[in-house]
Amino acid sequence: MEAKWRFVLLTAIAPIAWGTTYYVTHQFLPADSPLWGAAIRALPAGLVLLALRRRLPRGSWWWKSLVLGTLNMGAFFALVYVAAQLLPTSIAATIMATGPLMMMLLAWPLIAERPQRMPLIGAGLGIIGVCTMLFTGATTINLAGVLASLSAMALSSLGFVLTKRWGAGVDVLSLTSWQLLAGGLTLVPLALLVEGAPPVLDGTALLGFGYVSLIATALAYVVWFTGLAHLGAGTVGLIGLLNPVTGVLLGVALAGEVFSPQQVLGILITLTGIVLGQRAGATRQHAAPPRAPLFGERARP
Repeated sequence: MEAKWRFVLLTAIAPIAWGTTYYVTHQFLPADSPLWGAAIRALPAGLVLLALRRRLPRGSWWWKSLVLGTLNMGAFFALVYVAAQLLPTSIAATIMATGPLMMMLLAWPLIAERPQRMPLIGAGLGIIGVCTMLFTGATTINLAGVLASLSAMALSSLGFVLTKRWGAGVDVLSLTSWQLLAGGLTLVPLALLVEGAPPVLDGTALLGFGYVSLIATALAYVVWFTGLAHLGAGTVGLIGLLNPVTGVLLGVALAGEVFSPQQVLGILITLTGIVLGQRAGATRQHAAPPRAPLFGERARP
């Protein structure tokens, strides 16, 4: 049980970091270049991780990296970038809260991980909590931004479950770097075709991209995939509810967004859902796939 909570806390770094990207993207990054923005986010992060773990894909991992990179990074980053420009920080973050339920439903047919009662209750409370935070009437909701967020959530949920299914025996640094590079490389020709030349970045935008790429991407995905290797998909999905909580709090603290008693109630309900969902591991153990090696470990043949 103690080991489980260690991985829970480690995994929590990822959604907290992701919750900050909405504010950083909205405030500091160019608004009219979502494809280039996604590529610039993915490629440096992938190159840094590849330099730390110099290992190229082999065999089926060439096409698996392309599939996972497109789902988890390429399409996801572009859609999140669009959502961050069209929606307030709090709304863009909270829409992603349907992810835990989506991950549980996909994990059942794809990795034979049957949803348990407590995680389902936790996911339900999480959705209720984020809806309480979302529907405050304080701002107009942009439909295109909502659709971008929902699409990003669905694609990444599928990609995360497939990563858990395929990732056994592959060290986390390699697994993450391959996906980031594959996702980034698929975006570059599309960005050239649709948006033309890369945007000219000033010092503020460079610092913003540096944070988003190295902290909210490279570090965040390494700890997230570590969590997927050691925890159930439903458990990891519930930890992801810290994303909207972070987004709301950061939007209030830095972007001057309204923070009402209704949002306080929503945050408390969401956190209750996260805690309840983690209790499932104490009452029932699942047969886990072979452990994915950690940061510097050598993968099993």
